[in-house]
Amino acid sequence: MNNFNFKGAIFDADGTLLNSMYVWEELGERFLRGLNIEPEKNLSEVLSQMSLNESSIYLMNKYSLKMKPDEIIEGILKIIEDFYFYEVELMPGVKNFLETLSMKKIPMVIATSGDRKLLDAALKRNGIEKYFAKIFTCDELDTTKREAKIFITCSKYLGLKPNETAVFEDAEFALETAKDAGFITFKETFI
Repeated sequence: MNNFNFKGAIFDADGTLLNSMYVWEELGERFLRGLNIEPEKNLSEVLSQMSLNESSIYLMNKYSLKMKPDEIIEGILKIIEDFYFYEVELMPGVKNFLETLSMKKIPMVIATSGDRKLLDAALKRNGIEKYFAKIFTCDELDTTKREAKIFITCSKYLGLKPNETAVFEDAEFALETAKDAGFITFKETFI
């Protein structure tokens, strides 16, 4: 992608900038192994359809944990926090791509469904926070990526129209939302 047909860029964080998606699938296993309990082989599949509260109750009952659901949730949230603060890495090629856009004076922002505190820590630790003028979160805008609000807010902040702005996303539904709103969309690696 050397010919840029856009004047500004909006990046998703998890799965696009950060190689973070796998941790969500491993949370139950990581939590149990932290208690020196070997999890069942298909635990991630079992938990994938459950809320955090449902998952905590399942773990408590299935593994006879002497913990309350709130304590299990607290432990799982600590695993997530530690992952973003100390472990998560960039997707391949991200840093070079951001540097290329920066050298071409293309302004960049982030549009995320994730948690700002965790994202801030991960960006800083990986040395890429400097590339972004602002971070927009779905929570702060009271929206989801099933609506174009976050992308439109980002392009207005950049002072650009949707058809001048690229959206880099890994989620198909978010790409579809952005495309339907007139944005230039990319789902690709940055290598």
